[in-house]
Amino acid sequence: MINRWLGMVGGFELTDAEYEHIAPLLPSLKARRGGRWRDHWQVINGILFRVRTSCPWRNLP
Repeated sequence: MINRWLGMVGGFELTDAEYEHIAPLLPSLKARRGGRWRDHWQVINGILFRVRTSCPWRNLP
């Protein structure tokens, strides 16, 4: 598996198989309305890290 979030410690990242299950539910990568755009994998891993560690959003890697 490719480490898509530098500095993230194992156990907080989606596996390739998990991402493949949820990928069809995510919006198209072509539609970039709104604020700053990030890779879906990166955003979901950030949310998982936040939920599991309870760190403040501003302290995410």
